[in-house]
Amino acid sequence: MSRRDRKQQVDSVRADSNRSRSNTVGSAHARLTRRTAVQAGAAGILGLGMNHLEALRSAHAASSSEASGKSSGGTAKSCIYIFLSGGLAQQDSFDLKPNAPDSIRGEFSPILTNTPGIEICEHLPMLAQRSDKWALVRSLTHPTNGHTLGHYYMLTGHSTAPIFKGDRKPRPTDWPSISSIVGDSVAPRGNNLPPAVMLPEKLVHWSGGTIPGAYGGMMGHQRDPFIIGATQYGDPFWRGAYPEYTFHQLPKKNPTSDSPTVFQAPNLKLPVELAGHRFDKRLDLLGTIDVQRSALEKSAEGELYDQHRQSAVSLLASQEIRRAIDVTKADDRTQERYGRNSFGWSLLMAYRMVEAGVPMIQVNLGNNEAWDTHGDAFWRLREKLLPPTDRALSALLDDLSASGLLDETMIVMGGEFGRTPKISLLADSYKGPGRDHWGSVQTLFFAGGGVRGGTVVGSSDKQAGYPASDPQKPENMAATIYNALGIPREAVWQDELERPYHIYHGEPIRGLM
Repeated sequence: MSRRDRKQQVDSVRADSNRSRSNTVGSAHARLTRRTAVQAGAAGILGLGMNHLEALRSAHAASSSEASGKSSGGTAKSCIYIFLSGGLAQQDSFDLKPNAPDSIRGEFSPILTNTPGIEICEHLPMLAQRSDKWALVRSLTHPTNGHTLGHYYMLTGHSTAPIFKGDRKPRPTDWPSISSIVGDSVAPRGNNLPPAVMLPEKLVHWSGGTIPGAYGGMMGHQRDPFIIGATQYGDPFWRGAYPEYTFHQLPKKNPTSDSPTVFQAPNLKLPVELAGHRFDKRLDLLGTIDVQRSALEKSAEGELYDQHRQSAVSLLASQEIRRAIDVTKADDRTQERYGRNSFGWSLLMAYRMVEAGVPMIQVNLGNNEAWDTHGDAFWRLREKLLPPTDRALSALLDDLSASGLLDETMIVMGGEFGRTPKISLLADSYKGPGRDHWGSVQTLFFAGGGVRGGTVVGSSDKQAGYPASDPQKPENMAATIYNALGIPREAVWQDELERPYHIYHGEPIRGLM
């Protein structure tokens, strides 16, 4: 078949699909009013650049679940996936080995939690007090020690890659991310908000490449998570929860900029002249501009408008969402509980996104490879990384519990891999010792969404080097999220040529729920 014939075939399929949208999945997406279409066009004028049309939700998945009447029975309506880029050392956080040799056990001591038999690091005391609300999986394993491929495995829920070049370029041949699949599969709540959000930044390698695995991939760019960019680093080697807990990744090199201090969402910040009540008036005026009017009228005649622009306008115009994003102006008590730093602000924003009804929120807790503790590991974990995580995550658990949202919100926390059992020193780069990359085992943290608090699933060996019991894969982690959110086992997602792919590639983690 020629390229021209192939294109005609694809165009024909898409045209047929567009004609049948209202008969298949249109009930899940209310048509836009003329005014909303005008607002959506205004978002484009405001420079948000959201010009991709919404792809079809999976008609096969919808019909399968409706016909079979089957559901996974999950209680969660939202998921917060906290990603620790760089790789948290399991031996220095949630799986300490106090009886191991000095070269393995590290400098930290375990402390008792409120759950008999469960011990965690002494530098996580607030989480220790809340052990009835969370669970651990100490046996997650996959076959790579590479940062980029590890990110890919853990962000997509696949421990294989159909085509992977390792050059830090997201591709349309990538598996879709967990966030994209959830955003496509969980029924929208009628609030025009994005189904999946990534904050406070996308993961960009210090060399400038974008880490793949967090995007729509084969589902298309229209299924990328909506990125709320709230951080500005300057020197890409700044790490930690700035401004309170900042450190430079390369201690034997001078930083090229001052440490970051500003946390905001610039892509969603209205110009001063459009703030507050003047925004609606300005949107009305924009609707009279000739260059926009014809496109908007065409959209209002019957086409479902671009969901990304819808979401952009909702985020800009909604006072609730603007409050959710403007976390640095939270009251003093809230700021104190979460911490006045990028970790605290990010998890506070995630909580408010759950309140607003966003189904999937990926929180990159620290910029790319912030948890990559090859050297000076114990000082960095003790002073810069564990304290703000302990505080912010504890505050998130408290707020979800107090508001009654914990049972409806699954929290998952992990990184691209764990760290080596053996401690080493890279003397040319660091003053103190650390641990290297280790995909063979890491500990995952779970809470809410039906998770049984005070539970430990699986174990590692005496050195925290390999699973000793109940090994789990990224596929099992992903299946646990899908199951908690009630996505049926028979559900599929479709690529841009509408070919179906199974969502589940593993069993949910047993004993966790």
